[in-house]
Amino acid sequence: MKTAKLMAVACLLLAWTATPTSPANAAPMEVSGIVLGSDISWPQCGGGLPVGQAFGIVGVNDGRPGTANPCFAEQLGWASGSAGGTSQPAAALYVNTANPAEYGGWWPASDADVGMSRPNPYGSCDGTASAACAYLYGYGIAFDDVNHYGVPEPAKHMWWLDVETGNAWSWDTVANAADIEGMAAYLQSIGAAVGIYSTSYQFGVIAGQLHPDSNLNGLKSWLAGATSTESAVELCSAPPLTAGGVVALTQFTTDFDYNYSCIPPAPPPPPPPAPVVAPPKPPVPTLTTDASGKQKPVLSIAQN
Repeated sequence: MKTAKLMAVACLLLAWTATPTSPANAAPMEVSGIVLGSDISWPQCGGGLPVGQAFGIVGVNDGRPGTANPCFAEQLGWASGSAGGTSQPAAALYVNTANPAEYGGWWPASDADVGMSRPNPYGSCDGTASAACAYLYGYGIAFDDVNHYGVPEPAKHMWWLDVETGNAWSWDTVANAADIEGMAAYLQSIGAAVGIYSTSYQFGVIAGQLHPDSNLNGLKSWLAGATSTESAVELCSAPPLTAGGVVALTQFTTDFDYNYSCIPPAPPPPPPPAPVVAPPKPPVPTLTTDASGKQKPVLSIAQN
């Protein structure tokens, strides 16, 4: 059996921030007219949450694939109460990704371990750390995220794939890309919108150069790495993580994780046109017949 080398480079994990006990520390949600959202997950369980967020993004997992955020239901309720005002949905989700190969708690031994609604683009899984098995693993992990962790109406949510070097990955970037593609494929199969959270460096180290036919191409990007509201705005001009994509969100961290929406909201629809009112018809005159037999209108004002 082929052995896959693993890498686990330390990095700041999404939502891995100190949680203040008072929501009074939850600024800056609006700075100089710039409206921000926030993302939270298991590190915020039992603590204060941001207030006044324009949109919220909630982690489904407990920091690793195949685990559940114990506060998910409460935090999804928090996100659903977001103020709005941006192009982002009030509540979105993110899930952790990894490619642990045979070193994980579960790894497919064959194609029979995961029922897929589409062919595996990498061929058949033989239980090794191959790209075919990695694709199957990602597909199965996403199935669990959707069906086993209490996500209501999963197809109606935006799902972000959190791709960071802090989780276990193979040195085989093709297999890593296949794993992420498998997750995206399952989410797309239920009709959900999918995007990728990462930095350009981390995504490149993990997934390498994607195949032109990869289903990750064209997905929205959520870029980490900003340090302030101003730099988050500037980061919107960075290249997307995949070809044909667009940078939709940027993130910076202070007391919480804050996010800036790079895509402006759609303009309000124009007002409906005023109804066309036909001009009033002139009154029909009342006619009278004079002594000579000629008809003439009756004057409304008496004549002298």
